[in-house]
Amino acid sequence: MSRKGPPQHQARKRFGQNFLHDAGVIDRIVGSIAPRPDDNLVEIGPGMGALSEPLLTLNPRLQMIELDRDLIPGLRAQFFNYPELTIHEGDALRFDYRSIAADGPLRIVGNLPYNISTPLIFHLLDFRDVIKDMHFMLQKEVVERMAAAPGDSNWGRLAIMTQYYCQVIPLFTVGSGAFRPAPKVESAVVRLVPHAELPCPARDPDLLAQVVRTAFSARRKTLRKGLFSLMQDEDWQQVGLDPGLRPQNLSLADFVTLANHLYLSNQE
Repeated sequence: MSRKGPPQHQARKRFGQNFLHDAGVIDRIVGSIAPRPDDNLVEIGPGMGALSEPLLTLNPRLQMIELDRDLIPGLRAQFFNYPELTIHEGDALRFDYRSIAADGPLRIVGNLPYNISTPLIFHLLDFRDVIKDMHFMLQKEVVERMAAAPGDSNWGRLAIMTQYYCQVIPLFTVGSGAFRPAPKVESAVVRLVPHAELPCPARDPDLLAQVVRTAFSARRKTLRKGLFSLMQDEDWQQVGLDPGLRPQNLSLADFVTLANHLYLSNQE
């Protein structure tokens, strides 16, 4: 089998397609995933099957989710001798991952299109209870934002909400030459492992998300100004946080403290 897949397919800009072809990078990704035959393994956006081939040799029960219907016949032809392979034609952004978790928690992998990576991560977090781990190739900047720490310029909504639900482990960087066509930016591989128990549980995760979103929509302003619609002076005194700080100076635990305070205040 060829790792290049069907040669006649042209990458589509509207799907954000950049096909991985570097064998060394592929082997390194597969080694990081370390799939087992009994894993409930799911590949998002298999493209032309470069990553799928070594995954299938280790896990013939692989499931794929592919939006580009023109790629699916080529994938079926390329992997015809894997009868347990399942290909779902659909949009990963709208897919019900719980519907394929009957055989065990999902291990999700993929070389994600840059234009959907952030919304897809948030969609997948809604299914974290049926996900064991996730390994993704993403734009390097997105991985840096996910793995950021308080005080970093990259610290923001993506980092806080991802780290609220998952352990974020950046693995390695991948140059643009590993793809065809070559993107204009570097990529990186990241591992996301949903927490068995949340380290900083919020009483209302939706309220936490609202607080974080509101604060970082005005990230250059102080918390007092950015959260004026939610927090009054007496609220700041009660939570013991400095409203003169900017949102990037607060930790995940600090944001949970704010959200839990607002939750209890709303119950009074």
